[in-house]
Amino acid sequence: MVGRRCSSGAPWLRNVSWAAAVAIWLGLVLLAALLWPTDRQRADESASSNGDSGQSYVGAAGGDAQQAAENQRRGRAESGKRANSAWQPAQAGGKIARNAADALGTQPENPKVPQIDRFAHVRRAMVEQQLRRRDIADARVLAAMEKVPRHLFVPNDVQSLAYADRALPIEHGQTISQPYIVALMTQWANLGPESKVLEIGTGSGYQAAVLAEVCGSVFSIEIIEPLALTAQRRLNELGYSHVAVRCGDGYQGWPEQAPFDAILVTAAPDHVPQPLIEQLAVGGRLIIPVGRNVQQLTVFEKAADGTVQRFEVASVLFVPMTGRAEEGPSPDDGP
Repeated sequence: MVGRRCSSGAPWLRNVSWAAAVAIWLGLVLLAALLWPTDRQRADESASSNGDSGQSYVGAAGGDAQQAAENQRRGRAESGKRANSAWQPAQAGGKIARNAADALGTQPENPKVPQIDRFAHVRRAMVEQQLRRRDIADARVLAAMEKVPRHLFVPNDVQSLAYADRALPIEHGQTISQPYIVALMTQWANLGPESKVLEIGTGSGYQAAVLAEVCGSVFSIEIIEPLALTAQRRLNELGYSHVAVRCGDGYQGWPEQAPFDAILVTAAPDHVPQPLIEQLAVGGRLIIPVGRNVQQLTVFEKAADGTVQRFEVASVLFVPMTGRAEEGPSPDDGP
């Protein structure tokens, strides 16, 4: 009898043991399922840091994709809860981004990183409302104005106004012309893909960048040295390797590089410097604001016989041309 009781109790004990084992196994499976997303996220981050994500991420101009991916991984670790990094995929930028692995990325946490595409829709609106609705019809000029990131050429405190229909102040008491005037002067230059252009008055470098989008080479002179240095650095960062900037008095032009298919002057003398006329190629055009209190944007076109035709385009307001221009005309200078 005693033996039967012990024998009949054994299956019950075995059933309890199997139930406990099953419960423990289910608990381990549930724990593994809860931990699995964290492990997967860690694996994704590891792949991203090794450049395996299939996307190219770029920080400041000239940065490489591997370093940017490492910055992305660090950003995730700091936030703790974000599944996606703040970096955005790079967008192709043609001439603008040639020195930045075909793109300039955006990283809102770092204000030093250019954010070109943030204003893309505003640039399109500027082209449609301020240029196309007026008399800017050259398709290459319109494309250049839509492409060049004007907000990167103005101080941070006026970036929100970069695409407004107005001139804006820049450093050292100078200004950046309103978009319409930039487009108008570029259109009147009548440039081709191989044209060589001289600009007098680099300023921020914006006009030079627009010119570089529609011609072969640009030579620009700025009399204020800090502006010249800043403009050259900015243009280099944006990939405009075919723009050369030097500091000097633009009154005498750039005779070593003459003749030019077009010369654009972005400051107003009260007379036309004769050296600029002489440095025009046959068929070339000089676009210059002339006057003191009342200025006229004027176009001079050189004919094959050396004579010059003159056209007055519009009333404008530019900063005065300084340096030699302030001394007044010489007997050889133009009207």
